[in-house]
Amino acid sequence: MKIKYIIGILLLCWIVCSSFTPHKYYVAVTQMDLVPQKKRVEITSRIFIDDFEKALTKKFKQKPNITTSNELPEAEEWIKQYITEKIKVSINNKLQRIEYLAKEIDGDVIIIYTKIAISKKINTFEIYNSLLTETFQEQQNIVHTNINGNKKSFLMTNTKFNEKIDY
Repeated sequence: MKIKYIIGILLLCWIVCSSFTPHKYYVAVTQMDLVPQKKRVEITSRIFIDDFEKALTKKFKQKPNITTSNELPEAEEWIKQYITEKIKVSINNKLQRIEYLAKEIDGDVIIIYTKIAISKKINTFEIYNSLLTETFQEQQNIVHTNINGNKKSFLMTNTKFNEKIDY
């Protein structure tokens, strides 16, 4: 009985102590899909709101409050500017213009919708993604692509921002 009591206390102590250890993951996920019938690449980025707000606050020197009724009027423009600086796409070796469409809140995640209009067949697709890397050293950006029916996934970090796919 005494052994079970001691093991129980040690297990409880381990659980309590491990819950105080800071262990935060910094991850954003971006999906890029070619939609031929709409003649565009649709891009959806999912970013934790608190991390995204820290990056926007660092860049623009003011907290945007994007999840509250106190959202700053310029917050939407800041989001557009930040996303187009941090995500870049070249198609057939030509840098493309990314058009911001909308944002949506899903729990503790902000979902940002953008697109690239296309008119030619995609032979090469190059991705640059540095979301939040200026704010978090440990930031990882997962990028999933579905271009020309080929699905690929990449991990981008603060030392690896680019990937190029040849079709």
